[in-house]
Amino acid sequence: MLMYLLFAVGIYLLVKGADLIIDGSSALAKKLGVSNLIIGLTVVAFGTSLPELAVNVVATIRGASEIFFGDIIGSNIANIFLALGVTALIGNVKLKSSTVWKEIPFALLSVIVLFLLSSKVFFGTGSQFLTRIDGLILLSLFAMFLYYLFRTAKSDKKEGRFGDVGDESNWKISIQLILGIVGICLGGKWVVDSAVFIAGQWGISEFLISATIVAIGTSLPELVVCVVAAFKKKMDLAVGNIIGSNIFNILWIFGAILLISPLKIPEFIGIDLAIMFFATLMLFIFMFLGTRHELGEKEGVAFVLFYILYIAFLIIRN
Repeated sequence: MLMYLLFAVGIYLLVKGADLIIDGSSALAKKLGVSNLIIGLTVVAFGTSLPELAVNVVATIRGASEIFFGDIIGSNIANIFLALGVTALIGNVKLKSSTVWKEIPFALLSVIVLFLLSSKVFFGTGSQFLTRIDGLILLSLFAMFLYYLFRTAKSDKKEGRFGDVGDESNWKISIQLILGIVGICLGGKWVVDSAVFIAGQWGISEFLISATIVAIGTSLPELVVCVVAAFKKKMDLAVGNIIGSNIFNILWIFGAILLISPLKIPEFIGIDLAIMFFATLMLFIFMFLGTRHELGEKEGVAFVLFYILYIAFLIIRN
């Protein structure tokens, strides 16, 4: 009963934390004179990626590389197919041109680099581990991404994109962001812990648990932020949150964890990496083909169906 109670409390904290983060980050965007998209790509993406970081630090210390790979890859796939798919069903997700041609391609690049670093195990060449050198490569790309965001934010401020600087006090904004991030972290941890405990009674494998229960649990912050942002008509935050979180998960979390300890590459992970690339590519293609860079109801249905098929594939493979 305690685990079921923790699950319910965790869901509440995720919803409330997401609401606080959106309100605080929107106010911060007005204060700094930068767009909601940049805030979504940085502050919100960082906050909603913290559950993945917390889960995977523990997994790395325990030497559970399958949980690490399953959570990161499963979370990124869930972020696009599930979170954006559900958001598109609520209302059209319109992307800015810079997102289609800069941020999404950068997310594609991060997936390609991770695949190339992991490919040595697929072809039987070199080490079966991702090393600290691989971690430095990923962190170097992450530094480039942060530099791009800094330049973009500086340009936003210079152009004075927001005429109204907002009347929220710095203390109120800080408290909203801190409480939101704390709520998301605690909520994500409790949801994952209780879900893993309950699912473990059914004898499910580590990778299947991490790619489904744990991945969905750690992706709940992104999903909740997207849904709340959709209802508040702040789609820039929703899109920035998903793309930024996926980039953070691969470049920052993978890179930082590899500095702690090398990770053994699961031999079967190539298919899952390919599906993660496919999910990111489909997002780019739908945006590229659309004349107005929008995800509508049809795309939302397609994304959710793709996610259901991926879950079915994991269960069959297990």
